[in-house]
Amino acid sequence: MAGNTGMEQLIPIVNKLQDAFTQLGVHMQLDLPQIAVVGGQSAGKSSVLENFVGRDFLPRGSGIVTRRPLILQLIYHPHEYGEFLHKKGERYTNFDEIRKEIEADTDRITGNNKGISNLPINLRVYSPNVLNLTLIDLPGLTKVPVGDQPQDIEQQIRNMIMTYISKDSCLILAVSPANSDLANSDALKLSKDADPDGLRTIGVITKLDLMDEGTDARDVLENKLLPLRRGYVGVVNRSQKDIDGKKDIKAAMAAERKFFLAHPAYRHVADRMGTPYLQRVLNQQLTNHIRETLPSLRDKLQKQLLAMEKEVEQYKHFRPDDPSIKTKAMLQMIQQVQNDFERAIEGSGSAAINTNELSGGAKINRLFHERFPYEIVRMEFDEKELRREIAFAIRNIHGIRVGLFTPDMAFDAIVKGQIARLKEPSLKCVDLVVQELTNVVRYCTLKMSRYPRLQEETERIITTHIREREQICKESILLMNECELAYMNTNHEDFIGFAKYQYQSSNSSCRRVPNLSDAQQTSETSSKSGRKLGNQVIRKGFMSISNLGFMKGGSRDYWFVLTSESLSWFKDEEERDKKYMLMLDGLKIKDIEQGFMSRRHVFALYNPDQRNVYKDYKELQLGVETQDDMDSWKASFLRAGVYPEKVSDSANGEEGTSEGSTSMDPQLERQVETIRNLVDSYMKIVTKTTRDLVPKSLMHLMINNTKEFINGELLAHLYASGDQSSMMEESPEEARKREEMLRMYHACKEALKIIGDVSMATVTTPMPPPVKDNWLPTGQDSPKIGQSGPPSPGGSMRKPISANVSRAPPPVPGGGRPAPAIPTRPTPAPPSRQGNAGGLPPPLIPSRPGGGSGIANAPLPQRVQQAAMNAAAGAAVNAAANELFSSFGFKK
Repeated sequence: MAGNTGMEQLIPIVNKLQDAFTQLGVHMQLDLPQIAVVGGQSAGKSSVLENFVGRDFLPRGSGIVTRRPLILQLIYHPHEYGEFLHKKGERYTNFDEIRKEIEADTDRITGNNKGISNLPINLRVYSPNVLNLTLIDLPGLTKVPVGDQPQDIEQQIRNMIMTYISKDSCLILAVSPANSDLANSDALKLSKDADPDGLRTIGVITKLDLMDEGTDARDVLENKLLPLRRGYVGVVNRSQKDIDGKKDIKAAMAAERKFFLAHPAYRHVADRMGTPYLQRVLNQQLTNHIRETLPSLRDKLQKQLLAMEKEVEQYKHFRPDDPSIKTKAMLQMIQQVQNDFERAIEGSGSAAINTNELSGGAKINRLFHERFPYEIVRMEFDEKELRREIAFAIRNIHGIRVGLFTPDMAFDAIVKGQIARLKEPSLKCVDLVVQELTNVVRYCTLKMSRYPRLQEETERIITTHIREREQICKESILLMNECELAYMNTNHEDFIGFAKYQYQSSNSSCRRVPNLSDAQQTSETSSKSGRKLGNQVIRKGFMSISNLGFMKGGSRDYWFVLTSESLSWFKDEEERDKKYMLMLDGLKIKDIEQGFMSRRHVFALYNPDQRNVYKDYKELQLGVETQDDMDSWKASFLRAGVYPEKVSDSANGEEGTSEGSTSMDPQLERQVETIRNLVDSYMKIVTKTTRDLVPKSLMHLMINNTKEFINGELLAHLYASGDQSSMMEESPEEARKREEMLRMYHACKEALKIIGDVSMATVTTPMPPPVKDNWLPTGQDSPKIGQSGPPSPGGSMRKPISANVSRAPPPVPGGGRPAPAIPTRPTPAPPSRQGNAGGLPPPLIPSRPGGGSGIANAPLPQRVQQAAMNAAAGAAVNAAANELFSSFGFKK
């Protein structure tokens, strides 16, 4: 494929840019504009497109030949061939076969009776002589349907054309034949609709060699008649006889050039006419587009270069085999791990802080103060079973005797069972803290990925130490629990039986028994005044009400405010429009099973007495986004005195015979109630102690100890674990990363240099200034039949003056009318016969002597010289007049 040298000159420039960006791994999208040809039927659109590409491959003929849009993609490739989208994998190296396939596929879709279709034919032409461009050959507008064409053929083709040329990246070649009226050009009307400002439209005048003899299109090509912003380019395509005679494009271009140079009306603009000039115009548009793209590419490269500068600096002088560099890198990385672990646990205001979720010390803090207390409180036990156990304990202690007093041994037996249950949440808290510490260590060692063996060894040593401390922590917590079991301190000042005992004497001993009324009274008072915190705000945040219908606002989030006495919710966080306030007295909290399609975690507030909680609802179901949010809200409700659900009293339908018989004994019932209240009071003391000591033990035995180990002993363990040189071996991925970084750095600098060279080697042509193109109406303003339109270029075509045509004498002007223009001669022309009607200046008349103070008063030699000059001038004028009159057929 050859014939467009301008495009071939652009190819190396684009290839240089593509190669530079390919090395960088940056996608460079030049997005070269599309070029579409628009015009009436048989205006020569396909020929213009072929001439631009420089190869014959499109169907030719009379009438409507292009009946489907042809989208031609030119793709730069070392080998030249064509490929159709509807025949993938089949390559065409003969362009005559491509033409035949276009005709055959057109007939397959539209039939062979002039039908049309908007289904495009996609053809890709691969060649080493093209740029990556898209050319579009569109059907020509027709007025009268023929053959199988529909009645609205004109509107269909118009809509089809507008879908392509309305894109801002499409250059429009408005093709109009010179032997028709330009004012009625379909191409110019469509172009004006799609491109009102004329920024993308280039006028192309074809068939200049077929104009009537004695007429020309000079005024149109000079952009004087019906002007366009980018002007017009005249071309002479091959005739059907030339095509049938296999006249190639190069010969046709030579004949075209000869035509413009030989024609008297076009020879002065021959350098701006013809297919080569049209190619240069379009190629310049491609160059302009490339240059417009370069600034953004340069900015992208400069940003990338600045981003790489700091990292490349440490690679420039890097030597992998230098032991001093390895030792320095190891010490720096261990110090980095120490600092990162310290910041992760103690917190910091660095820019690397996690903004997506809780981690490190913040998450451990939440485990200590929200998750662990909640796990303790939600320990489920069967209230009825507990009372049953107390009753059995009292009766077994009394044995065969009838007990008159409440035995304290029953209290000890029941309390020990409850204290032993605290082991499970305490050990679970240890496991959660260990898990979070392991995550922190893994995160802190990520920066060692450059040396994978060092990273693996560091993580192993710290994790092993954490596991050792975990065992010590668990043993310490179990020991603490055993200490609680070893001695029941009933003299504790917070115990309801403290200083409330009566001493009663029996036969042989003095026994100390709690006063039933005091225990009961103190327990009731404590339960009633358990939430005397004042109405302080505990938590705020967004939640949704899940059991409300969609129409009642159940799907949206409300702003909830939890205080020690109530739960209120508002429309938004500004807390202006209060929706409801719910008092918390007597409420409990329970989990709701998550639905199959639900993405929210739901819990509910309810009243154990089965009373309505909110309007007509027995429970208020609240939904949050994450499990962490739900745990945090539950802990907040716990602070407000809303406790989790336990096994209800009605879980067992029937009581055992022993319980039934016991319940009939009022004295035993009073004793059970007393022990139950004492157990509850003492367990509050133990729970409070456990909630306080477990986090302290974890901080001392595990977290602080691990921190001290990393700061003081980690480096020694690393040195003792093996060969440091092998441990500091760089990973293959890191070596590749370093080499890739250096390669990209140099490629980036090379690409910037190439962009500078391209900017220097190419020139941008400015956009032509706007012209007055209101002669061409847009849209529905086109002139109707019978209206007077703008002057036709055919009507204003001038008859050129030919050297071979005999000149007829011009008519003698009369009535003051000016004579016709006189051709320019090298000698000065005389005036017309009737004064100065010809518009020529009068000849110089010598001044006569004796005119006062003129030449007559000059000295004699000067007067003689002036007289000789006057005589010579008169002789020259007479000779020129004689020649002129004789050429007009006059006799002097």
